[in-house]
Amino acid sequence: MTETTHMQTPPPGDGAKPRSPEYRLAANALRGLRQDLFHDAFAYRPLPRMRVDGPLTRRLPGRLREYVVWTPHAVIATSAVITLLMATVDTGDAVLLLGPLAVLPILLSMLRPVGAFWLSMAATPVSQFFGNTYDGYPWLPASFACHLTVLTVVAIRTRPRTAAYLWAVTAAYGFVADVAFGPGFYYGDDTAPMLVFSALVLLVVAVWHTRREARQEVTAQQTVTAQERSKRTLLEERTTIARELHDVVAHHMSVVAIQAEAAPYRVENPPPELERAFATIRENAVAALTELRRVLGVVRAEDYEAPDAPQPTLADLDVLLANVRDTGLSVEKTVTGAVRELPPGVELSAYRIVQEALSNTLRHAPGASARVEIGYVLGGLGLRIVNDPPPARALLKPSPGAGHGITGMRERVSMLNGEMTAVPTDDGGYEVTVFLPVALASEGEA
Repeated sequence: MTETTHMQTPPPGDGAKPRSPEYRLAANALRGLRQDLFHDAFAYRPLPRMRVDGPLTRRLPGRLREYVVWTPHAVIATSAVITLLMATVDTGDAVLLLGPLAVLPILLSMLRPVGAFWLSMAATPVSQFFGNTYDGYPWLPASFACHLTVLTVVAIRTRPRTAAYLWAVTAAYGFVADVAFGPGFYYGDDTAPMLVFSALVLLVVAVWHTRREARQEVTAQQTVTAQERSKRTLLEERTTIARELHDVVAHHMSVVAIQAEAAPYRVENPPPELERAFATIRENAVAALTELRRVLGVVRAEDYEAPDAPQPTLADLDVLLANVRDTGLSVEKTVTGAVRELPPGVELSAYRIVQEALSNTLRHAPGASARVEIGYVLGGLGLRIVNDPPPARALLKPSPGAGHGITGMRERVSMLNGEMTAVPTDDGGYEVTVFLPVALASEGEA
């Protein structure tokens, strides 16, 4: 009998030691170096035009703004011209070569920024070879200005990490040039000035990048916060309206169900058809009430309790005006048309609109007087609440609210398919005009 033993070989990589955080950090840095300096070195990235929505540029005339957008291109082109003039000083016959070598990298930075850096690095030793070594080493004055300009443009147009890589390459080139050729051709080394000036420029650009990103994040956060606040306000107002609508409709549906149940007992020996009709009415009322509570119950808070008192109507408006007058607001009420009973939803919405409009007057125009005009017309109900300007605006300190009042009024009017306007008056006051349509009795029966 032969026994065979199978040895299982662990898969490759299972026994490998986990990488240290330092190793991963170095690997990520090298990967970013290859990506920024080599893979995307000559990617086509044209310089965008300047935005004209700043605090100063937005005030310029329209014709002038068309030219202001090219300011970055004009600044880079001006730097190229200055560098060209520097390259033509004491260069003799070599100006035909040194001029383009000093200008082309700067102009290329508007299209391919990282590629412009490599062109500037390649042009530096060529310019040194054909130029006058006494002017500077390892950068001639024109090469110095060209390389510093390119570094600045690249730092502005790329990430701070890429700018740090480019500065490190520049430092490495200066160190190699000093060690390899410095002892024999040392006529004023400018590696240290290049590194110091470029480091200061990159530091300023990095701070500018950080501030711009922080400002963008703050602006974006403020926009999101304002949108969320608006949505929350809208939902709160809709929730309040839904609660009040639920209370009004549920009350009347309960009355219908109770009356339908008690009606057969009010008639002696009612026919079976009448009993079935009232039973059907009661069943439909109970079913509608159950469905209403199921649908609108989702908007109720867990700690919400239905009010014990009935919801206010226009008949309670005098009590509201009396309370407002006690706070010091002078308010008058005018009623036109034939006063009649309106649907509960219209009565409640009209009352809440008047209440909110007067509250806004107390907050935003303390000391002013107000007028409430109610018009019963054939097709509905008209409301007009207008307040005068405060008597001494400079001496009074109004108490502004959260801005929910107008939103709530518009939601109530929209729910009833009405119309509303809320605008300042010519004399400095404020006017709210509302029309709530009410179907005629004949139309409702039809």
